[in-house]
Amino acid sequence: MGEVGEARRLVVVFESPVAEAILRLTPDLGFQTVLVEPDASRLSGTPRPHGDRFVHDLAAANLDEHTDVVLTDHNRAEIGEMLKQALAARTRYVGIMGNPKKEGPHVAALRSLGVADDQIARVHRPIGLNIRARTPAEIAVATLAGLIADRNDRPGGFVF
Repeated sequence: MGEVGEARRLVVVFESPVAEAILRLTPDLGFQTVLVEPDASRLSGTPRPHGDRFVHDLAAANLDEHTDVVLTDHNRAEIGEMLKQALAARTRYVGIMGNPKKEGPHVAALRSLGVADDQIARVHRPIGLNIRARTPAEIAVATLAGLIADRNDRPGGFVF
């Protein structure tokens, strides 16, 4: 559990409207952020007002047991490999956006890569608190509130 004022590393994987909203909110919430986008063409022209780090490779994000990793797109072909790397690094929290009413594509992607079921179970889905978030900004708020609850060892209303 982090101390008050202690910055935490949050790795946001995949450029998306939700990722942009998360990156705008994190500086005031005690997170140091890294955006990982393997497709460099998706980053062109995107404003970066907060000076966060941006890399094209998850290994360059320096993952460790103090890192939270959130995938903001569940439809990308790279989800299996990204999640496998995040799980292998023994990151503190790994989550992916998605509908809680059906199994996410990440399960099959991870199984096809030989990831054990106990490791697949470490992936939080959906991410964030259950506030019926719909817009990218609402999803970002719910996600960050969930990470803050987890950081502070509180249940935070995750039941869906």
